[in-house]
Amino acid sequence: MAGICGAVDFLAKNDLLNDKKHTGNSVYLWQSYEQYTNLSRFLEEQVVGDEPLITANGTATLEFTNQVMKTVHALPVDQIDKITNLHNLGFYKYCDKFGNPYAQRMSLHLFMI
Repeated sequence: MAGICGAVDFLAKNDLLNDKKHTGNSVYLWQSYEQYTNLSRFLEEQVVGDEPLITANGTATLEFTNQVMKTVHALPVDQIDKITNLHNLGFYKYCDKFGNPYAQRMSLHLFMI
């Protein structure tokens, strides 16, 4: 199960965070939720994974996606991190730091023609 931003608020309100480490937008928002009783395991971090649960605050879209993709083994970890870095840095800064990710594909494509 994974939740980001308001979805984590829903999880807190419905007693789905009480046995796991977790994060969210603000634990203060949940103080009125009768079902939420796990304040001691709230972590002030962008993303928290405590399998099978992944939670993130609303500003952690890239980190959240990275963690979910790793958890479901969508791609090899190094590829997931490369994709995250590309979107985090932007194309040109990524190229400066790691090289053009499409250069090899372009040369292979030209070779195939």
